[in-house]
Amino acid sequence: MQKRLSEGKLLDLNGSLNEAGFAFNLIKQYERKDIKGLKTRIKEWDYYYIGDDKYGLALTIADNSLYGMVSFSILDFVNKKEIVTSSALKMFTFGKWKLPSTSETGDLVVKSKKFSFEFYNKFGVRHLACYLKGKNGKDFSCDIKLCLTSQNSMVIATPFNKKKHFYYNQKINCMQVTNGSFTYGDLHYDYGSNALAVLDWGRGVWTYSNTWYWASLSYYYNGRKVGFNLGYGFGDTSAASENMAFIDADAIKLDDVEFIIPQTPNGKDDYLKPWKLVSKDNSINLTFEPFFDRYASMNLLVLQSIQHQVFGKFSGTIVKNNKKIEFKDCIGFAEKVKNRW
Repeated sequence: MQKRLSEGKLLDLNGSLNEAGFAFNLIKQYERKDIKGLKTRIKEWDYYYIGDDKYGLALTIADNSLYGMVSFSILDFVNKKEIVTSSALKMFTFGKWKLPSTSETGDLVVKSKKFSFEFYNKFGVRHLACYLKGKNGKDFSCDIKLCLTSQNSMVIATPFNKKKHFYYNQKINCMQVTNGSFTYGDLHYDYGSNALAVLDWGRGVWTYSNTWYWASLSYYYNGRKVGFNLGYGFGDTSAASENMAFIDADAIKLDDVEFIIPQTPNGKDDYLKPWKLVSKDNSINLTFEPFFDRYASMNLLVLQSIQHQVFGKFSGTIVKNNKKIEFKDCIGFAEKVKNRW
């Protein structure tokens, strides 16, 4: 079942979802003040990934109530390695960072003595200007401008099997980089016209322990913009999945997906062997060939996170409703994340 959301408020007077389902734009109205669940369980973030054939750049501002975080990662696809991931934490933010209630308008600015992360959104242009002081003179800075190339995006409202818990999420794939560069120590890189970006905009009240799978692609292939958002693993997705594919300005809603990660002889995930991403109805048939695993972990007693964000090349087909997307060797990422937060 794939239920379309209708317009209106996201939450009812009890702090639960008015309805679960999907949409192609952010039609439900989210307000943090409407939440009735525990304040420690509120999670809000804006995550941008910008990439081309040479470098990927990930930028995060997250207010997870018990802690706030800014973070950046630089990925080198030519030499197939992660160059750096660096974060700064501030404890007990509890909404003080004032993340906007919609992705469509509003600025997000977080500053301290060591960092300045500024996400501006005006007149249809998203401007990402960030700085984080590093060690041994390796400071990081970036200045990126993005614009939409489609009015379609992936939006889903997902309930958890616990009252007053939900996740409201939008993924905007295939945004065009109109101007952009980053600097890290002696490394400076200017993105060209073939660079695309995705925004992961998330707001919700989460349960304590979760595991999710997520794969994302935004890439130029044979002169066309192709992309997808595929994922599962948390909440009650019986009303709708978060799976959607994109080609130029069109969006194609998809049903189920399974990430088949190879196993080692002792039964552990072997992240650097080729994966399969498939669906029961054969609409999704993809192979993922990894470059490297951007592994990260955090253990702050009750707060724990184990992240495997794997970068590599996707090849295969997505076929649905007489529409077919076929591509080969397109750079994106797939991840498995376990959180206790």
